[in-house]
Amino acid sequence: MNLSLSNTMQAPATDLAKEHGKAILILLLGNLFWGLSFPLIRSIEMANAAWAPAGSWFILLYTVAPRFVLGLAILLAVQARGGYRVTRPELEQGLILAVFGAGGILLQCDGMRYTSASTSAFLTQFYAVLIPIWLAIRSGRNPGAWVWASCAMVLAGVAILGRLDWRVQHFGRGEIETLASSLFFMVQILSLVDVRFSANRGSKVTLIMFAAISMIFGLLAVAMAPDARALVAPWASPAWLGLTLTLAVFCTVGACLIMNTWQPRISATEAGLLYCTEPIFASLLALVLPALFSRWAGIDYPNESATSNLIIGGGLITLANALIQLRKS
Repeated sequence: MNLSLSNTMQAPATDLAKEHGKAILILLLGNLFWGLSFPLIRSIEMANAAWAPAGSWFILLYTVAPRFVLGLAILLAVQARGGYRVTRPELEQGLILAVFGAGGILLQCDGMRYTSASTSAFLTQFYAVLIPIWLAIRSGRNPGAWVWASCAMVLAGVAILGRLDWRVQHFGRGEIETLASSLFFMVQILSLVDVRFSANRGSKVTLIMFAAISMIFGLLAVAMAPDARALVAPWASPAWLGLTLTLAVFCTVGACLIMNTWQPRISATEAGLLYCTEPIFASLLALVLPALFSRWAGIDYPNESATSNLIIGGGLITLANALIQLRKS
């Protein structure tokens, strides 16, 4: 009798552990897709330069806008049979993700005009520390030494990956905007674990998110276009279209559906640390993909090289995530 009762009580806990482990693995796949987006976006930006003045806002906006427009078209087609009806909480959550996602992307990209890429990468990942600090303040409870140690390792790992040099560090417009973008991304992560939205369907939330972001970036791209040709010409390029479709299918639809569906099944602190594996995947893919994209699109984008920074920085981020998972086991 006691054995039977024990087995009955342990079953739900076992199921939850399996579900949690599955969520971690699927979210890692999402991080792989986001890592792929870095060499893809850089390649598309270089291809866009043929139709717009170098350094213009249009190049950035017309790299981002088509991926969400195409992503929206894909979701509309996939969800057509089940209808597009959404609940009020799904609408609210989708708009939150869209507004803060669009704001974070714009702040991050504009900040990179005034600071180095390594500093931008380091400061963007600051939400890995901001999330447990925010949760600790809100709950009045210390998250524990393991969480703080993991946060420290993540920050050290990202700093090493980005070759951050503290001797030349200063805080100006670029650094302030990048820190602000990290706050925007933190709101996204926290909204996905908000109990008010626990019954939301990830597919419907993503549909609302894509519709709103497409409108925001689409209107901005049209407003910033140097002429009508810059809006039309890229779509006649097979290379540009192939790169953009890949970005839309895997790095936009795939990654966002994974995030919006599976992130609510883990804690916000875990999510913040787990998303810091994104630069590891980006660095690994940048070792081989740029040259392939260059041959395809007729651009000059060389492969990056494997360095000790990648090994040490990536190892620290991986260890930080392992510590969090061991703490829960």
